[in-house]
Formats: sequence, C-alpha cells, structure tokens
Amino acid sequence: MSYAADSSLCLERILASTDLSSLSKKDAATFTKRLKVHFPRLFTNYTYVYGHQYDCYFHLQKLIEILRDGLKSRKPALKKLDNERLKSPLWYRDQQQVGMACYVDLMGPTLNDLHDKIPYFKALGVTYVHLMPLYDAPKGDSDGGYAVSDYRKVNSSLGTMKDLEKLASALQKEGINLVLDFVFNHTSDEHAWAKAALKGDKQFQNYYYLFDDKTIPDQYEETLREIFPQVRRGSFTYNEQIEKWVWTTFNSFQWDLNYSNPEVFNAITSEMLFLANVGSAALRLDALAFIWKELGTNCENQEKAHVLIQAFNCCLQIVAPAVVFKSEAIVHPDEVLKYIDKDECQLSYNPLLMALLWNSLATRKTRLLTQSMKKSFAISDECTWVNYVRCHDDIGWTFDDAVADELGINPFDHRYFLNQFYTGRFEGSFANGVPFAENPSNGDCRVCGSLASLCGLEGALQANDTKGIEEAVKRMLLLYGITFSIGGIPLLYSSDEIGKLNDYSYRFDESKKHDDRWVNRIAVNNEDTALALGQTAPASLAEMASLRIFSGLQKMIEIRKQYTIFGQAQTHILDSDNQHCFVFMRENTKGEKLLVVCNFSEHEQQLPRSLLTTVDCISSVDLLSGDNVSMESTPIVLAPFQQLWLLAD
Repeated sequence: MSYAADSSLCLERILASTDLSSLSKKDAATFTKRLKVHFPRLFTNYTYVYGHQYDCYFHLQKLIEILRDGLKSRKPALKKLDNERLKSPLWYRDQQQVGMACYVDLMGPTLNDLHDKIPYFKALGVTYVHLMPLYDAPKGDSDGGYAVSDYRKVNSSLGTMKDLEKLASALQKEGINLVLDFVFNHTSDEHAWAKAALKGDKQFQNYYYLFDDKTIPDQYEETLREIFPQVRRGSFTYNEQIEKWVWTTFNSFQWDLNYSNPEVFNAITSEMLFLANVGSAALRLDALAFIWKELGTNCENQEKAHVLIQAFNCCLQIVAPAVVFKSEAIVHPDEVLKYIDKDECQLSYNPLLMALLWNSLATRKTRLLTQSMKKSFAISDECTWVNYVRCHDDIGWTFDDAVADELGINPFDHRYFLNQFYTGRFEGSFANGVPFAENPSNGDCRVCGSLASLCGLEGALQANDTKGIEEAVKRMLLLYGITFSIGGIPLLYSSDEIGKLNDYSYRFDESKKHDDRWVNRIAVNNEDTALALGQTAPASLAEMASLRIFSGLQKMIEIRKQYTIFGQAQTHILDSDNQHCFVFMRENTKGEKLLVVCNFSEHEQQLPRSLLTTVDCISSVDLLSGDNVSMESTPIVLAPFQQLWLLAD
C-alpha cells in the first residue's frame, strides 16, 4: 500500500466534497496549502488507529471540516502570530523564555485581576505564564480543576471566556506567552457528554469506557497500577444510575475518554482548537500517557497514545501552527523521552531533573544526578525541556532503577529514605514536607510541600535560626539556578519566587482535606507582590528571606536573558571528581562556552581547576558574581551551596 498515494487521492476527494466558501480566499488558500503538507502524516496516523473501522473515512471527512471551522474562528492577530512563528519555529529555545505556573484564584484571584499582575511578571522576567486549569468543573473536589465539565466555559468564580481572551491578548502585547492545560484523557462526570451518557444516549456512552459487569474491568485491573490508593482502590467506579462500571483512572468523578472511537478524537480536536484560538501559545497535555487502553498492559505509554498525539499535532499545524504541545509524562525516564519530537510534543516537562535535584539536596551527593542526566538529558535540537523544581502536584521519585543499580543504590530503599527525609521523619532533615498518596499495602508515598518548606525555611524560621534561614535561601537559589542554566525553559511555580511556606489551611476544608497537594498550592497576594517589587519594606525575618529569594531569582533571570549561551546550545554533563558537586558545560554554534559548577553541600568544596580546560580559555568570568577566574593551578573553591556560571573569555 502506498500511503502517500492513498493520502493524496483521499485528500483530493475530501477537498472536492468540503465546502470552503465560509473561508476568505486567503484562508482557503492557506488551509489547502497546509493540508497538502500535513495531511499525509495525519492520514497515516488516523488510519493506523481507525482504519479498520467501516466508517473511518466518514470521520476523517468530518475531522477536516472541524479543522476548517477552527481556522475560520482564528483571530487575525493569531494568524499573524502563526506566520511569525513559522519563520522562527524554535522560538521556545530562546534564552528569553522564562515561565511561571499559577492558579488564577491564587494569583488573581480573578482573570481580570491578573492584568494587574503583569508588571509583577515582567519585573521578575517571566515571558511565559501557565494558568492552571480554569475551566468549568464540579463544585467541591475537582482534582484541582482537572475534572473539566466544559472546555469552553471558564469557572464562574474566575471570570468568563471573554475575560480569558482579553487577558491572552494583553499578555501577548507584553511579550508574554499564555499556556493552558489540555485535559484530554478524561472529562468530569458533569460534562455534557457524560450527562448524555447517564441519560442512556448510546452515542455518548461510546465516548467513555462503560461495562455492564466487572468481568472485563477485572481483567484490566490485573495489570493496572493504582494512582490514588489513599482515595480509592482500583481504576473503575460503579455508577448506579446507569448500572455500569466506568473507567476512572484518577478519581470517580473523572471519566476516561474512549479513544478507540474516532468520534472522540474529532470531538476533542474541536475542543483543542477552541483553546488554541483563545490565544494560547502552548497546550500542556495532561495525563497523556494514559490515553490508550490495551488489555494485558498497564495502559500507559502505549504505541497508539503516541500516534494519537502525533495526529493532534498535525491538526494544530494545519490550523494554529504558532501553538506547541508540552508533554506531562511523569513516567519512567526512557518513556518520557519518547514523547519529545517536533511532530509530537515540542516541549516536555523534565521530571527526572526535578526529582534528582531534590535527591542531591537530601544526600548532598550528585552521582545519581550526573549519571542520569548523562543518559537522559539530550533531546532533539527541535525540542526543549521545561525544567522545574516544584509544581502543583507532588514529588515522585521517577529515577531510573537501572542507573541506581549501576551506582550500588537500592532503588526501593532509596525512595523510602527520600520520602522519610522530605516528610521530616529522618533525623537531621531540614525539610517540612507532607506525605501524599501513601499506599497502605506497601507504605510507598510521594511528597508535597512548598519550595521554601522543603528547603528548610519553615523550620529555620520557627527556630529563629539565622544560619538555617541563610542555608535554606541558598538551597532554593541553587535549585532554580540549575534550571535557569542547564538548557530549556525554566518554569517557576507561583509562590516559589517569594519563598512562601506550606499552607496547612486545606486540612480544614472538606473539599480539600483528603488531598495533601493543597499544602503547596499557595496564594500570592497583593502584599506579597508589593514587598517583592520594593513597594513596602520587609518587617520580619520571613519577609527579609522572601525579598532575598525574589531578588536572587530576578538577578539570575536577568543574566540568563543577556547571553545567547543560555538559549540554543548543547549541554554536556561532566564528571566533577567531587561527589558533592554537579558540573555541566553549555556550548553553542558560535563557539561560546559556559561552565556551570554547583555545590550541593553545606560545607566548602574543592574542584580541580583542570575543569576549566573544558571551556578552552585562559580565563573566565563568573556571571553571577562578576569575578574573573583565571587558569591557575590552585583548586576551585566553592562555598556552601554556591554555584558558578563561568563564561569563557
């Protein structure tokens, strides 16, 4: 079979029967041109998944009509941006890109209020704002907004869709990219599709995985893992109204979508294009590893999950090529890499780096970090990492067991140690974290907590320990300094930038107290931003620490933006010859080189000056301090938690 010939003939027939009269002549020409470029790949992916179904080509025709309507709805300003981004397709690898993720209500508290926060974003240096799920969702527990009841309606407590479009436009004018979540593995049980299914509509019952009895669910359960075992056991929920078992991977109110049905792919594509047309520059693909179910497997990272994401990517390239995908695959490092490709997800969270930065902070050792980054950091030059220290969820220890074994580290015991350390159960720990999703069967868990509390600021402030406060601030700046310099888009999580402590108030909220992740979902109010912007003076040790953290991050971001070496460049992970230090080099096509040296210990450390030969220069300058560093024979001396950004002269 010649897919190229078949796709060409198929496209001819589809175009012949597709009414493009609703498009302007220019848009019709653009649509046809992009279809001819991207349809062969779309055809291959779509028919690979759905080609065995008798009505596959009917649904493919309907999909093209959805794409046509998506382009028709795209605003002139966004079409202009499409053309600009097509000329600079690697915009996301630019050193100017610095991100922040936040919940609207914790930063706004409404979309309209966020207009007033734009000066705050700009003062810090943020050029990419990821607004956590803001869609209509069930009252009470909605998994932090990830149970979507309507993709086209903003949660009424936050504003309206018009407010979101207005904010997107305002951000774009200020050079800030808007990032939104694309929650496409599941909907809430209050979504219109689920409501129709509950009323007995067979068409919409086929949008989900519904079973008359437990026979097939039990067969699947044999190979599925439990995601939130502290909430409920298993991945299926019995619904009394329709007397069926519903596939609910995450929560009973989140119904998994059935992607073996092409109608579901088409319907979700329409929702995706709506979000793209709101004005988002990137869509974060939530829970993408779970979208394809295959009996006898763990139903994660299946081949057809990748094929479907590639098909979604094709649809975006046809309608909204300025928009890129961001992968949220919190899975084995080898599996994370498989989602990263210009034809799949151009951006990807880097959960391995995140987890191992915390590992090195606890152990004061960098062996696992160095070996893991050597194996897993390099990706396509057409893609980039999104490097983060914390997020709205938890810390899971997703390192590669094989790498740990090579270093003589027992993976199970080491994860147990890390959980004990960061929940304050290990003697001598500086951390104030909270266990999350503890499994009653094996005692395993993940860790929640704010950056400041996990780095020791909470405990140090309680003890009025000035030395402890100093060390906590240095730990925070060290972690973020690495994300700013190692290569990729650094992503701050809102409240990290001002060192907010854990918020334990969730324990008194009936809709939140069962979910410990709320401990690190912390409000940033006007008093906080006024302090950071120098509009008020610090009046306590906590406020002085907050100001130091903000100023330190602000300075590093400012430096990052000044030098192209932090943008499109290769990263080489180096052996440091000191188990407490992490070292890497950045090198670009202009011949520029940057050596980054980091001390994860609270004690002074020394490194051989021969490391400087890797940047092949007589002397270098530390961009952070402005000090010149010469090629003398004496060792490089690093103060506790110090980092050097050494740019070759």
